[in-house]
Amino acid sequence: MSKIEKVLFTGKTHTTASQHAGASRGHEERLDLRLSAPGNDTHPQHVFEAADPHPTAEQLFAGAWSACLITAIGLAAKAKKVALPSDLALDIEIDLGMTGNAYFLGARIDVSMPGVARELAEAVVHAADELCPYSKATRGNIDVAINVI
Repeated sequence: MSKIEKVLFTGKTHTTASQHAGASRGHEERLDLRLSAPGNDTHPQHVFEAADPHPTAEQLFAGAWSACLITAIGLAAKAKKVALPSDLALDIEIDLGMTGNAYFLGARIDVSMPGVARELAEAVVHAADELCPYSKATRGNIDVAINVI
């Protein structure tokens, strides 16, 4: 795994959760997706509805990863019997960068769980990171920093 020497572009999303669905919004308003968890009672499949047809690949990746990770956080919290706050949120930044002549991705994930003790929140996020297929796919392949804020 190579570290990015020069960041060319960063796609950012802010994702929130509710009982039945989440939402992800890109920082430049080009990405505005409605997200649903698989098997959701109101939406049996993922529903992605782009408000603007031209989001970046980095924003799409951040949005998809955040939808998966926020669902995994819910599963991990349920298994650990932790009540999640209604204002649970994820901020994911996906960098497209270069090292030498090669292109690479990098990621920063900030998880906000107001009202949940930091140690418990970190345990939930760690368990969710182990469950999430996007986290599994990127592990060891790109530089990822996960922070509970």
